[in-house]
Amino acid sequence: MAISRLNKKRSRLRLFIHVLSDWIAASISWLALFLFRKNYIEASKHGYSIPINLDPKLFLGLILIPIFWIFLYALTGYYQHILRRSRLKELENTLATSFFGVLFLFFALILDDSVSDYHDYYISLLILFGFHFFTTFLFRMINSTYTISQIRSRKWGYNTLLIGTKDVAQNLYNELENSKIPEGFKIVGFVRIDLSENSATSNELLPPILGDWKQLPHFIQSYEIEDIILCNEPEESEQIPTIIDTIQNEDIHLKMLPNDYNLVLGMVKMNNILGAMLAEVDFEVMPYWQKFIKRGIDIAVSIVALVILSPLFLLISIAIKANSPGPVFFKQERIGYRGIPFYIIKFRSMKMDAEKEGPKLSSDSDDRRTSVGVFLRKTRLDELPQFINVLLGQMTLVGPRPEREYFINQIVSKAPIYKRLHRVKPGITSWGQIKYGYAESVEEMIDRMKYDILYLENMSLGLDIKIMFNTALIMIQGRGK
Repeated sequence: MAISRLNKKRSRLRLFIHVLSDWIAASISWLALFLFRKNYIEASKHGYSIPINLDPKLFLGLILIPIFWIFLYALTGYYQHILRRSRLKELENTLATSFFGVLFLFFALILDDSVSDYHDYYISLLILFGFHFFTTFLFRMINSTYTISQIRSRKWGYNTLLIGTKDVAQNLYNELENSKIPEGFKIVGFVRIDLSENSATSNELLPPILGDWKQLPHFIQSYEIEDIILCNEPEESEQIPTIIDTIQNEDIHLKMLPNDYNLVLGMVKMNNILGAMLAEVDFEVMPYWQKFIKRGIDIAVSIVALVILSPLFLLISIAIKANSPGPVFFKQERIGYRGIPFYIIKFRSMKMDAEKEGPKLSSDSDDRRTSVGVFLRKTRLDELPQFINVLLGQMTLVGPRPEREYFINQIVSKAPIYKRLHRVKPGITSWGQIKYGYAESVEEMIDRMKYDILYLENMSLGLDIKIMFNTALIMIQGRGK
């Protein structure tokens, strides 16, 4: 999420402190288990006290075990949004990760130990869990309490915009400013929803009206906005989905009054019972651990594919060169994650002057394609160089197909919901690509978009695997469109 320069510095410091605290807690709990087993379990087994020697395994454990825990916390997304801590969430996270982490360590490292009684296994498990949970949670409570105290004393906060300029917005502003328990909102201004609103009637508002909602991307960047709160009047509700589509690709936290939660059903969550009644719109399409694994699969598959398919790359390159003059590879600007442009890489399947008359979509009867290009497109082999885009982090294996801005503008004019696809990285293949292949018109792009929106709302690693499997079948059977 977005963060101001000042909060960025605070976040880096707090992140270091949290990681260091978790490292120390993990070391303490592992040392406690080691001492317990020496003084109780091994002493009980041998019938005499076991001296505490400088065991190399202990020092190895004090290095590797904390690394395991830090990796586990990072995998679950614990270190995200470090300035937005909740003590209840700290308890939930620490309890859950401690349980599963200790269970893993028990079966991986402790279960093979020689003991005099199998009950010693259970005791070891409880000792490790107890020490780990208590020490970790204690450090986290200290860190979180400090962060929360800084926010509630108004020393720290998040630059915030209120979208709305009428009674609802003004009442919420007064409530937030006069709250005895500040939530960290530093309101820098209001933004109009009604574009026809007379600005002269609203000049009494303080802070000022900055402009209208169509300027939101500019305001977010200029004022380093981290939070936006929708404060619309009932008659302005029709504008809310469009405003959300404008916001969702920006790095911000979006909140809204729950009277309009049904407009974005399934994307809202309540996380505060003491402050203003605000619902947070959740733009996350996958759990953090799944996104982590998805990126790992992207990297692994791309490296393997580029290595194994290198002879095929060579054959295709020779065929393209022999078939028509021009370069082997074709680069074209596309719009990617959060609307950021990038250059997609493909094997060239068309003649060099294919777009001398301007951007144009291809079709089955397109005479701009070369004879080799027809084969490459039917088998989808022209897409193979995009593994390079995946390695660079510009694309993913499975995701909505990236389009050119020229065609995106036409799609958005008819289906504004298209902007939602920029919430994720574009992919080499997609659900829409399986159904429609290469679109021959803007209307087909819109039809294909429906499947990509459906994918967006149901993203999972399992669905990705199904799409990749079906894509492989299309390539083998050569029935790509």
